[in-house]
Amino acid sequence: MTIGIKDVARRAGVSPATVSRVLGHGPVSAELRDRVEAAVRATGYRPNLSARRLRSQHSRTIGLIVSDIRNPFFTALSRAVEDAAYQSDMRVVLCNTDENPEREAMYLRLMQEERITGLIFAPTKATAERLDHTLLDFPVVLVDRAGPPGRHDCVVIDNPLACGALIEHLWEQGYRRIGGIFGNTSSTAVERHEGYRAAMAARGLEADVRFVAPNAEAAEAETARWLRTPGRPEALIGSNGQVLLGMVKALRNAGLGMPDDMGLAGFDNETWTELVGPGLTVVEQPVLDIGRTAMMMLFERLSVPDLQPRKVVLTGRLIVRGSTTRR
Repeated sequence: MTIGIKDVARRAGVSPATVSRVLGHGPVSAELRDRVEAAVRATGYRPNLSARRLRSQHSRTIGLIVSDIRNPFFTALSRAVEDAAYQSDMRVVLCNTDENPEREAMYLRLMQEERITGLIFAPTKATAERLDHTLLDFPVVLVDRAGPPGRHDCVVIDNPLACGALIEHLWEQGYRRIGGIFGNTSSTAVERHEGYRAAMAARGLEADVRFVAPNAEAAEAETARWLRTPGRPEALIGSNGQVLLGMVKALRNAGLGMPDDMGLAGFDNETWTELVGPGLTVVEQPVLDIGRTAMMMLFERLSVPDLQPRKVVLTGRLIVRGSTTRR
């Protein structure tokens, strides 16, 4: 038996118009939204994406929602997505959230209103955990940040492995007191933190971490505080390029050099990381491959909507430079 929107409305005790508003992220109370979403799950209702696209005359537009366009990782990702979209005669609508779940919700509603064809999304951990693709009328591919297992298509790197490679390199260079500064909003930072702890424990080392908003300003302030404490680490790692930039600024302001006063390593092979001091040791993410793979998965999902959710895990590359190489 085919389950329709009227069946969901009957189950929830609301009108079909209310169900439509919930499915379209329209204005409804939290209580009504919870009731309708519970009815959707109970009935197994799934929107007919192909029919809805035809009815609503979806534009040939791809949505791209990123957390911080100032971060060169997302700048490069945006370019890869736009290039792939252009080759398929499609446009891209780009939105920046500043790691704010409220802005993410606002832009998801905007994507509904713009009747996009599909979405590539780098969500906060909070939004990824509650994102329900069955309540959207376009497919979603997550990038850089994975949601709950088996729920969404996603493209990520092996973050625990990458962070473990950083710790192994620092260990081989003789560092034993190794601290880390990690972002506090994304699943990526969680996975990198887990990789850090596992690699430290495997070598009998004590973990020492700080969590900050994943931007240069917060990382600079936290690093400056850390440098003033007794028994500071011999080396530090930063969980993304913006965090790493803030750490470099704090070391410079404190008059500390790399690697003589402090070893420093982190993520994202941005242009400036090769030019600062002796050059920074980093894990390079295959950002262009991430963007291209996400677009390929999105097109496949559009062609075959009933595919099981897929997770593609790519590998980062350790680039060793002078910031961690002891003489």
